Amino acid sequence: MSQQNPLIDEITNEQLRSDIPDFRPGDTVRVHVRVVEGERERIQLFEGVVIKRHGHGISETYTVRKISSGVGVERTFPLNSPRVAQIDVTRHGRVRRAKLYYLRALRGKAARIKEARR
Repeated sequence: MSQQNPLIDEITNEQLRSDIPDFRPGDTVRVHVRVVEGERERIQLFEGVVIKRHGHGISETYTVRKISSGVGVERTFPLNSPRVAQIDVTRHGRVRRAKLYYLRALRGKAARIKEARR
């Protein structure tokens, strides 16, 4: 895996989640996030387009962008976080870039992403 200590690799591999679906930038995902309010814990949904994936292994992250009340909202999640209860891929998008930062400048129909046949 890496040129680290084999013990570190072993511990890291134990922490990796196996229930993560295959998704890429351009895909629309629904992220179920555990939110703690006082003593209560509830699930909050965050649905949007994946604009980037960053890193690898235990520290890999992904950023999801959605439009809420006309304002763009981006949220970055650690891929292996226990705070993320579930990730659902609602549609696969066809893009030719790994980082979709250009979507930040686009509005309305211009920000649409074609659907991929996967």
